Amino acid sequence: MSVEIAAARLPFSELDPELQLAVSCADEKKAARISVLDLRQIASFTEFFVIAEGSNQRQVQAIADEISDQLKKRYSRRPVRIEGYNSAEWVLLDYGDFVIHLFNQEARDFYDLERLWRDAGRVEMPKSMSTSDS
Repeated sequence: MSVEIAAARLPFSELDPELQLAVSCADEKKAARISVLDLRQIASFTEFFVIAEGSNQRQVQAIADEISDQLKKRYSRRPVRIEGYNSAEWVLLDYGDFVIHLFNQEARDFYDLERLWRDAGRVEMPKSMSTSDS
């Protein structure tokens, strides 16, 4: 008999303000299935993944633009690297201590980062956000 114990979830309020802002920007731009993975115990290249999706190329780009613009304006933060912006199937914004993955639905379902990183901790998202129940 095996017993599965649910991993403790990190409260959203305990995230750094910059990461909270990035997630809030995605939510404001109507991103779907937003989730945040806590990688601090299992990866050395970053601390958190933000995963979200847009319904089309323009929305994915608008979410990426809003996150980039607000982090630059409020915290003078620019991504170390941006990949995939033009095609907008999978846009990656790398801020060093957190990485934002913005997908269209098909790419998100295909790559399924939550499954690939299933050993990661989860962040308890505010009820008001369009979150993924993963």
